[in-house]
Amino acid sequence: MTTPATDLTAAARTALACLDLTSLNDADDAAAISRLCAQAGGPAGRPAALCVWPRFVAQAKREAPAGVRIAAVANFPAGALDVDSAVADARAIVEAGGDEVDLVLPWRALQAGDAAGATAVVQAVRAACVGRTLKLILETGDLASEALIRQASLIGLEAGVDFLKTSTGKTATGATPAAARVMLEAIAAHPRGASVGFKASGGVRKVADALVYIDLVRAILGDAAVTPQRLRFGASGLLGDIEAVLAGGAGNTTPAGTY
Repeated sequence: MTTPATDLTAAARTALACLDLTSLNDADDAAAISRLCAQAGGPAGRPAALCVWPRFVAQAKREAPAGVRIAAVANFPAGALDVDSAVADARAIVEAGGDEVDLVLPWRALQAGDAAGATAVVQAVRAACVGRTLKLILETGDLASEALIRQASLIGLEAGVDFLKTSTGKTATGATPAAARVMLEAIAAHPRGASVGFKASGGVRKVADALVYIDLVRAILGDAAVTPQRLRFGASGLLGDIEAVLAGGAGNTTPAGTY
């Protein structure tokens, strides 16, 4: 299936405005973060945020273009059942001036039936970063079942998170439209749903991929949710395709997966 150029251009603009431009490589250093900050000031426009390791928050805060928010990860990537460690990550992000915390749910604990333990981690991190945007990473590719994805979504919604996020991008299966639909339907049905967003992360490399999620958000949460306050894309490679499309190139008009 191909996408008309007009739709792709509009999707590129939306994807850029909603992009969390990400660098979470094991070998990241100060030079890598400087390059990331420079990318955020490119000719196509600025992303919503940069997402980095907690130790780089202060540097990113100094070097990022004005208006670009700084996010960092907590309990990442393993999603351990360790309240103290997750809270320490969140506090480090807050103390360094970070605007957003991307927390990995203890999804293995949830799979094993310990929903209470997983919930305790999310609640403790929420309390440690009051006033900051909190995104909960469900690792939907490994949770796999709709029932577990729905349960994980409800844990986040009840704990007061601001976004539900699909994946760390560090496992074999990242974002999928099927998992996104479950998450979005959970948001739409919840009393807090009008103030909670969705983040697709893991394998979103082309504007055509992003368009699939834009359309899902619009269909389930409404047009008003297609903004950086309610929709994000976590990616390191998506920016290149966005820039190609906005520069007048064709981009890649075929989504990466089968939908």
